[in-house]
Amino acid sequence: MTKAEACLWKYVLSRRKLNGKQFRRQRPIDRYVVDFVCLPLKLIVEVDGISHTYDEVVESDETRQLRLEELGFRVIRFTDEEVLTVINRVRENILAVINEIEVSTP
Repeated sequence: MTKAEACLWKYVLSRRKLNGKQFRRQRPIDRYVVDFVCLPLKLIVEVDGISHTYDEVVESDETRQLRLEELGFRVIRFTDEEVLTVINRVRENILAVINEIEVSTP
């Protein structure tokens, strides 16, 4: 787990800190391991380091995300830098997506 992932876990996603939603870390879904997932909401949170800017990794991420979306998951991504410098904004963005999913779910 990277420093950014550890911070996001500790300060935002662990212990049902976001509207009581339970997130799990490093979970396998299909043939991938996702950084964080809330299974009831089918919400995946990914934290991308510098390697995710390389062309071949970008292509791999796009393929991976399309497959996860085909399985019904919503994937949101943040950079390491965002998590480490504006974690409150990251938290608010995740909360907004949670609220959006809850409103659209019958």
